[in-house]
Amino acid sequence: MLTAIQLVLLIFIIFFLSRVYLRVREKVITVKTAIFWTIVWMVALIGILLPATTTKIASFFGVGRGVDVILYLAVSLLFYLVFRIYVMIEDIRREITKVVRMVALMDTRSSKLRDKDKKTQ
Repeated sequence: MLTAIQLVLLIFIIFFLSRVYLRVREKVITVKTAIFWTIVWMVALIGILLPATTTKIASFFGVGRGVDVILYLAVSLLFYLVFRIYVMIEDIRREITKVVRMVALMDTRSSKLRDKDKKTQ
């Protein structure tokens, strides 16, 4: 029998998996990203439905409780994802800078041509 917290978490995971599916269908995320998130949520589902597995994993890593190993892994995953987001933001910032420079140069050239055309008229 499922406990109340297991039932609530199960509903959340089903919701999160549905979001992954919808985002892939809408082509908002890639299949590779969807596989990653599906694996993350399935591992969470296993941990929720079979809590003894987290205790076994914790003892394998030399950690006292199963919840502790989940928290360590979750924090590590979050740091990794924040780093990836930071790198993406920096790449986007560089691209925006390039585009703004190109537009500024094109605008300058076109205004020079307009000025030149006005002088010849």
